[in-house]
Amino acid sequence: MSPIVAVVAHRKKILGAGLDRLRVLITEEDVGELLWYEVPKSRKAPKKVRQALDQGAELVFVWGGDGMVQRCADVLAESGVPMAVLPAGTANLFAANLGIPADLEEAVRIGFHGRREKLDLGVLNGERFAVMAGAGFEAEMIADADGRAKKRLGKLSYVKAAVRHVGGPLVPMKIKIDGTTWFDGQASCLLLGNVSTIAGGIEAFDDARPDDGWLEVGVSTASGPVQWARVIGRMAAGRSDDSPFVRITRAKKVSARFGVPLTYELDGGKREPTTRVKAKAAAGALTVCLPPDERR
Repeated sequence: MSPIVAVVAHRKKILGAGLDRLRVLITEEDVGELLWYEVPKSRKAPKKVRQALDQGAELVFVWGGDGMVQRCADVLAESGVPMAVLPAGTANLFAANLGIPADLEEAVRIGFHGRREKLDLGVLNGERFAVMAGAGFEAEMIADADGRAKKRLGKLSYVKAAVRHVGGPLVPMKIKIDGTTWFDGQASCLLLGNVSTIAGGIEAFDDARPDDGWLEVGVSTASGPVQWARVIGRMAAGRSDDSPFVRITRAKKVSARFGVPLTYELDGGKREPTTRVKAKAAAGALTVCLPPDERR
């Protein structure tokens, strides 16, 4: 029997010739029923994904950026239903890390004919993420790099936002890795990664893989423009863990307490400030359609 296919699309995002072209491309495949949902904001997507699953969807195409992917992955996790990413957002780090191009025809082909692989997700305060999560300087920087700037400036928007926040204060943090205290001191940000390349195309976690069952954990003690310039320089050179202002490890579970409430983010989506975070690796939680010839 031909499969039931769902599309969950952020209607304000653009890729190729647009959603009308996507509909045509899908109808050219062997599809039994097409479920079509459009949303004006990514936070409205989970309800539509649940509807698609309730109606028996066997493949879900997600049209949007990392925020849209994160919202949909949070619902699709553990369902076994594959997610095909159509990278139509201003930030498409998940797709880029997996070799899924910002090419509509090719992304659709991967959805129907690519490999199905189980990949890890991170879970932070009960919500799943696919790329990264963070609190402190990094979260403030991403929140400040608004959509219009990202469209116009790309990576430069993150650099501009970073420059505005490098003078921020250090905050007391106590971070436990798998139940043992790993860091107890003053820091500017905590970063959790599921893949290697994060905001602005920076290789924060050089050895990260989305199928190894681990979360990458980083904390920075950099303060002020000079120290942050050194951190970013090391990251650009490809060995962020060589920096004297960065500590990096990996974990199954992470918990942290902050001396003051900090904004945190998941895959570029800002969340309310908190003084505590709990995170864990969810190994093989999400089935994703990947390029058939990908080499990881």
